[in-house]
Parts: sequence; C-alpha cells; structure tokens
Amino acid sequence: MGQQLAQSYPKARAAFDEADSVLNRKLSQLCFEGPEEALRRTENTQLAVLTCSTAALRVVQDLGITPRVVAGHSLGEYSALVAANVLGFAEALELVQYRSSFMGDASGRQACAMAAILGLDEDTLNEFCDEVKSFGVVQVANYNCPGQLIISGDAAAVEKVVEKGTDAVGAKRCRLLPVGGAFHSALMEPAAAQLQSVIGDFEFQPPRTEFVANVTAGYVSSPDEIRQLLVTQVTSPVQWEKSVRLIGDSGISHFVELGPGKVLCGMVRRILDDAICSNVEDAKSLEKTIESISSD
Repeated sequence: MGQQLAQSYPKARAAFDEADSVLNRKLSQLCFEGPEEALRRTENTQLAVLTCSTAALRVVQDLGITPRVVAGHSLGEYSALVAANVLGFAEALELVQYRSSFMGDASGRQACAMAAILGLDEDTLNEFCDEVKSFGVVQVANYNCPGQLIISGDAAAVEKVVEKGTDAVGAKRCRLLPVGGAFHSALMEPAAAQLQSVIGDFEFQPPRTEFVANVTAGYVSSPDEIRQLLVTQVTSPVQWEKSVRLIGDSGISHFVELGPGKVLCGMVRRILDDAICSNVEDAKSLEKTIESISSD
C-alpha cells in the first residue's frame, strides 16, 4: 500500500516519513510490507489509508492540480480536511490515532458486524432493520450509491437483515463485510464520546477549498461545525450519494480519488452519469489521471 508511489515521488515518501515521525513507529513499513492481517486492524487501517491518501495528495499538489471541492468517505473525510487546509497532516494523524483507538475499543465490547445490501431500496431496508430490532441494533451506515447500501450494528441483527435481504424480491446480493466493527452506528457511541473529549484540543482552520461533510451532505465552512460533525460522523450514516450529487449540481464533472483503490470512482459513476473519474495510488494511475485532466 503506497510503496510504489513513495518510491517514485519524493513528496510521497516525505508523507510516509512524516507519519513515522509523528506516530513514533514504522507505519511506512507496515503499509509497504504488511502483514495484511495487521493492516486490517482498525487502529492501523485508518492511519495507513490517511497516510497513503495524503501522499497521493502531495504528489498531485506538486504537479499543480488543485480541487474546487473536496469530500471524503468516512475516514476519507480527514484526508479531505488536510486537502482543504483545515487540519495539518500531523494534526490529522494524531486525531485519527485517537479515533481509530476509540473505535477499536468500542468494537471489542460486543459482537458486531457490517453488511453490503445490493439492489434493495432504502425504505425496504429500513423496514427490515425495524423488524429485527429484538436481535439488537442495526441501521443503515452508508448511503453509497443507487442500489448499494451498507448496514451496521449487532452481529445477530445484521445477520437477520442479510437473511431477509437475500430472500427479498429485487435484491441482487447481501453479504457480510470483513470489517472489525459496527461503524457509523449507535454502537459507536462510546467512541464518539471519547472523541468529543479530545477533539477540542485540535485547532481547525476555515477551509480554503469548499468542503462537503458526510453527515449533512452539505457545504460546511465553520471550523467549529466541522469539528462537531467529525464527532457526529462516528455514529451517523455517511451520506455519500447526496454529497456527490451536490458536487455534481455545482457543475463539477471530474472527480479524482486519492489513495489506495478506486472504490469511490465506481460509486461516483453510478451516481452521476456524466462523471469523469480517475484515481491516484501509484505512478501508472497518476499518469492516467493527468492525461484525463489534460484532455477534459
């Protein structure tokens, strides 16, 4: 994760070096070499993705590519805030270190799960969640794109919804996700409370680039409001589809995903028919992104 970009671009390498220094451990080695099992732990995954995304950000910034609007999906919101100069990278690392630790602790308190539900509409899925409440907490965690919703909560309740969804007319696929927690659900309330207790120690600046928040799917410019929304985000659904539609309505058609993978590109294409999407995770994808932007 991120190794090829770091080997090709000094700006990317510097981001990994900064992360190692701030965190006082070799996060770069974990990103580059694994093991994958360790990378999958929430406490490591969040920091690794933030660092890889910031490394890609610094490379595109060095090439003179600047965004009109920034947004991030869940953890990605912190990378977006770095891009908008609301938080410095070091501050974002320290804050995400808290966030990931708190969320990891909350996840270990009971059996919890998340699942992808493909092909069901929002109303039907919410009905299923209501019908299985006797088994525990379960709610929609991510409104990703048309036909793709994520649920989160107590493992037994999530499994019951998956069973209902699998048998429902119109459902394409319902499956449990390989994650270590019930993120963006009420089960994360202990983590939200802990994050609330420390986030006031961090200084937030007004965004220099327009920023769209997960919780509201709206533009936010107040540092205090951004700070509070990061706390609220821990237990609230990610309104990704609405966020992307808002950005598209402003006349933006070219989206660049920074960091490992290109899952968000796929979502954006399903939300906006005319979207031009590219990603930056290594030298090859960067080259394609530059060509795409140049020809737009």
